[in-house]
Amino acid sequence: MVNAYRPPRANHRLRPSAAVYRRRRIAAGILAAVLILTVVLSAASLFGGGGSDGGGSATPTTAPAHITTTTAKLSPATIVAVGDTELGNAPTLPANPASILAPVASALKAPIVFANLEGTMTTGSSGKCAPGSTSCYAFSVPPSYAAIMHDAGFNVVNSANNHSHDFGDQGVSDTSAALKSAGIQQTGLPGQIAVNEDNGTKVATVGFAPYSNVNNLLDLTAARALIAKAKTLAPLVVVYMHAGAEGATATHVTGEEETYVGEDRGNSKAFAHAAIDAGADLVIGSGPHVVRGMEWYQGKLIAYSLGNFANYQNFAASGTMAISAILRVTLAGDGTFNSGSLTSVLLSSTGQPAIDSTGQAASLMNQLSSADFGTAAATIRPDGSIAPPSAP
Repeated sequence: MVNAYRPPRANHRLRPSAAVYRRRRIAAGILAAVLILTVVLSAASLFGGGGSDGGGSATPTTAPAHITTTTAKLSPATIVAVGDTELGNAPTLPANPASILAPVASALKAPIVFANLEGTMTTGSSGKCAPGSTSCYAFSVPPSYAAIMHDAGFNVVNSANNHSHDFGDQGVSDTSAALKSAGIQQTGLPGQIAVNEDNGTKVATVGFAPYSNVNNLLDLTAARALIAKAKTLAPLVVVYMHAGAEGATATHVTGEEETYVGEDRGNSKAFAHAAIDAGADLVIGSGPHVVRGMEWYQGKLIAYSLGNFANYQNFAASGTMAISAILRVTLAGDGTFNSGSLTSVLLSSTGQPAIDSTGQAASLMNQLSSADFGTAAATIRPDGSIAPPSAP
């Protein structure tokens, strides 16, 4: 018998449909996500700060540990500042120059001590004044006097003033070399910023005066830029200004442009405010040869003039021109005013400073502050401490 034709048996292992593929991919994705999450949670429990049994085994946790970062807090920095300083004028020099500052040595003890160097430290003899002139002044002391200032505590000085170039380029270079050799930082020459340190906190000092051969306070744009640069070098910035008219009657801050012997001496109030707006944490000044008041601006202290500090046989030292002050300020690491005090100083007829127990400088500066700045005036308490306007 002939077998009848039978068609091939159907293959029941059919290919999955597209829908089935999609379901499988989704399931695989979910499984992969679960595995990844499991790994992450396990790593977090191992490294995220979970509890320990003391033998190094981590206690499992169900969530990643919270990680925090902290920024080291900067220590406060203390600055002591005085006004115009010159320990003589060759050939008129003291027999013992170190003795000139001895009566105020106790008030100069601080990590950072500043002075305005009113003159040069040079052996040069070619000064700016004609022989026999009675209206021109050129100041110099030997370069060795830098070590005397350092021994007295000074470690930063300003050369932005009208006497830094009394003996030309040689006077400038001799002075810078003497200060460097003595370990004293210098500011005030064009572009020059001094940086000192107190307990790990850096303090930049920038000096200005109304002259083109130094950091020029009449050029506010350039001044702001230099102060901003100083802020990149140190968290705390102190600005010094040699500004304002001179003389026994120049005690008030006018808030206007001031002139002296035909020179534009700047608007010290406008400059001080601009300096703080640019990043300064403290502004100190001298130049008028008398003390001026103190003002609070944006929570920062401005001491407009600390007067003459030491001027052996150089300037008249009587009346208001014999009244001087030593300013001490401690700034927090963020620039906030921490504390401050003022020591009254009185100059002898030869220009030697001594601590004044009668407090004439504090009394005069309180009067001037109130008259010139009203509710923004700083107040010097009877114990010498400095109080902001809101303090009792």
